[in-house]
Amino acid sequence: MSESTPITPDPNPAEAIDSVVNNSNEQAFASADRSAKTRQLLGMKGAAAGETSIWKIRLQLMKPITWIPLIWGVVCGAASSGNYTWTLENVLKVATCMLLAGPLMTGYTQILNDYYDREIDAINEPYRPIPSGAIPLPQVIIQIWVLLIAGYGLAFALDVWSGHEFPTITAIAIIGSFIAYIYSAPPLKLKQNGWLGSYALGASYITLPWSTGHALFGELNSTIVILTMFYSLAGLGIAIVNDFKSVEGDRQLGLNSLPVMFGINTAAWICVVTIDVFQGFIAAYLVSIHENLYATILILLIIPQITLQDMYFLRDPVKNDVKYQASAQPFLVLGMLVTGLALGHAGI
Repeated sequence: MSESTPITPDPNPAEAIDSVVNNSNEQAFASADRSAKTRQLLGMKGAAAGETSIWKIRLQLMKPITWIPLIWGVVCGAASSGNYTWTLENVLKVATCMLLAGPLMTGYTQILNDYYDREIDAINEPYRPIPSGAIPLPQVIIQIWVLLIAGYGLAFALDVWSGHEFPTITAIAIIGSFIAYIYSAPPLKLKQNGWLGSYALGASYITLPWSTGHALFGELNSTIVILTMFYSLAGLGIAIVNDFKSVEGDRQLGLNSLPVMFGINTAAWICVVTIDVFQGFIAAYLVSIHENLYATILILLIIPQITLQDMYFLRDPVKNDVKYQASAQPFLVLGMLVTGLALGHAGI
């Protein structure tokens, strides 16, 4: 048998403990730094300044985290058309439409909003690229124009690709860019009014990409437009969630967001009731067109949203807004897809 190696006690146990603690602290700081940089790159709350790469800064301005609902809206529209089939051409069409809805048009909207909100962001989110001075304003303006022109060009290309006699997708892109402008820019600046601003944002996240995806594969009709505008009232509630992170800056600069108008707690209740009730109305509509299975699935998806509202959002909407959105929104967007599939199945 081989002899075992004797265990020698550490002559300096205090130093060994300090070394372990210091290593743990360094790892924690490194992890926090990576998290802050990731949040900064995605355009999320709680980021940190200090990025020097101009391309990463440009990406931060476009807030990639906000592209997801619009990209998903395109999928819901394709489903509601009832004409989508899994061919290579259709997959490429959807991917191109997602590029239009997400990086180009949403990117344009986010940068435009940051440009006109630079004074508010200096209070609420000073780490953002514009208030932190990471990018000069003339370069911001150039990026706005590049994204807008590229968006119009790609929208027209999709109209040609889909064989549209009337450029429906281009028209939606123009309408969307106009709403984005009057939402952020004076003199109208819709976001100064909590109701108008929140609904404009909700409609931009639901009606516009949904209509685009539907028009890509089917004939866009008034029923789809009206129904998605009604669904956007649930999106209004989601838009209100975004107002809680900037309530202090809004109050100082006189912007009448709903948390400023009604107070934190009342606005939180308005938010959750709006989200839940209007999804319930959509479920009732699906029952009225005899899509009972889809209606049942939609109702089942509303239940966890109510649970998470009670667990997180209503208890502290300012602190838990991001946590609530991350946990509850997947159920809302799945409900949108269920509705799209129901409308496609019903031939609406």
